[in-house]
Amino acid sequence: MINTKSNQSIIYLLKRLWGHISKKRRYQLSVLLILMLFSSIAEIISIGAVIPFLGVLSSPEQVFHYDAIQPIILFFDFRSPEELIWPITISFIAATIFAGLIRLILVFVNTRLSFATGHDLSINIYNKTLFQPFNVHIDRNSSETVTGVATKTDLVIFQVILPFLNLLSSIVMIIIITIALVTLNPLVAISVFGGFGLIYFSLVKLTSFKLLENSQKIADKSTKRVQSLQEGLGGIRDILLSGNQQTYCDIYKNADLPLRRAQANNAFISISPRYVIEAMGLVLITLVAFNFTLENKNIEAAIPLLGGIALGAQRMLPMLQLAYQGWSSILGSQGSLIDILEFLDQNISIQNNKEDIQFNENIVLKDISFRYKNDQKNVLNNINLEITKGSCIGFIGQTGSGKSTILDILMGLLVPTSGKLMVDGREIVTNNLKSWHKNISHVPQDIFLSDTTIKENIAFGIPPHEINMVKVIKAASMAQLDDVINDLPEKYNTFVGERGVRLSGGQKQRIGIARALYKESKLMIFDEATSALDGDTEKEVMKSIESLDNNLTILIIAHRVSTLSVCNQIVEIKSGQIVRTGDYRNIF
Repeated sequence: MINTKSNQSIIYLLKRLWGHISKKRRYQLSVLLILMLFSSIAEIISIGAVIPFLGVLSSPEQVFHYDAIQPIILFFDFRSPEELIWPITISFIAATIFAGLIRLILVFVNTRLSFATGHDLSINIYNKTLFQPFNVHIDRNSSETVTGVATKTDLVIFQVILPFLNLLSSIVMIIIITIALVTLNPLVAISVFGGFGLIYFSLVKLTSFKLLENSQKIADKSTKRVQSLQEGLGGIRDILLSGNQQTYCDIYKNADLPLRRAQANNAFISISPRYVIEAMGLVLITLVAFNFTLENKNIEAAIPLLGGIALGAQRMLPMLQLAYQGWSSILGSQGSLIDILEFLDQNISIQNNKEDIQFNENIVLKDISFRYKNDQKNVLNNINLEITKGSCIGFIGQTGSGKSTILDILMGLLVPTSGKLMVDGREIVTNNLKSWHKNISHVPQDIFLSDTTIKENIAFGIPPHEINMVKVIKAASMAQLDDVINDLPEKYNTFVGERGVRLSGGQKQRIGIARALYKESKLMIFDEATSALDGDTEKEVMKSIESLDNNLTILIIAHRVSTLSVCNQIVEIKSGQIVRTGDYRNIF
């Protein structure tokens, strides 16, 4: 990913993130803001209820004569101050329980909305990544994508979205509680809570740099950790044979340890102020109570007000800590947030079909040149080739000559640096690329198999309930795979294991061939697709392919020269150029 983590403010990043939030989640957030306001009012009611409650316990006569309480006294026809104790006590308990329930609902909605938003972002990243052109996937390490979709999205949920909503609700509640307490006693409220706010503000200034530094470590090492896992487990056969397990354990350790330390440092920075503030809060309230008593010479009169201030502080301090913890969490996750935004900002390059490509006549590669990057030399130079529908063409050439690159361009996976790919006289561009892909089946040398059944791997990408078993069996038979499958206990429902680990190399390649045949496309491309088959099986497979519909166009890069005997034209590639064309006899 682009390393711009230190150059973008967290406010700017949150604005960018907001741009990727769906309308539905924005509406839900507006409802959440109303709930935050409602929860704050409930807290004020519970704080306000403590004043008459403490007053009626310490000095019922004084409360009995409050102007504000006279309507209640007249309505219930209370005759003595003592009659106020039970109703005010019950009112205080009810207000406290009500405020707690509203707060609990707020936490529930906060959490659900955070995770729902995280799900939206995760599927959005995955969707945009899958729709990127082939050259993007070539340039990007798969561990970046895996970490972005899974690990870093989780980090954004837990350390950005949820903390942001907590920060927002805390700010709303802090403002409303402060306003309410200022109306009781402005000087005391501003002194106490202004002091708390100043302390947290100072902490934000002092810890910002360290949080940002740790955020970059977390983002970088998360990717390195996943990469080390993929490489270690992906090459487990060679690792076991060479005995290099410790090397890969050390690579993982060197990625994981700095990550854990950075996470621990950020966790300490976000949590530690709480304990200092709680102790200082008690000291401040004690000093205020002492000073207030000296000034008023009447402790009974001071108790209700001090109780309100103390309860307000008890509500305020967790809110201040939650706000600070939310801010530090967001700041400490800035690096991961930038990486996530890089994925979210991707444009979907493969668009829905706006033109329909049928392929009824020919494919033309016209003046095609290609290089992977601007600072590299051309892999292909001025390729001109016409492929007539129904023909079978073989490509030969040394490793690195450009054979597979030509086929990638022909399939529309790579865009030529110059020149055009034409099908029936129409240039293949973004608007019709998806339609062109529907005409193509590709069988690579390395077949990817998912950890599902044989039938699901043959009908790759088709939901299980939509698989056409008649087509599956026909494709398996043509790929010389039916005898192998019928000998298995579960037959077509047999699981192949991760990446086909339970199958031989030849069986995997035959599943790849059956997959291409299942698609029943107009153009089939075999890129070293029979290299793992024995000679007899390869001959049978090629006979089956040769017997297919004459309208089927077949392109072959083969490991064995004999495989190309079915071709009616051979194209020889050398150093990115076509040096010879002819039939099988003329070339060999």
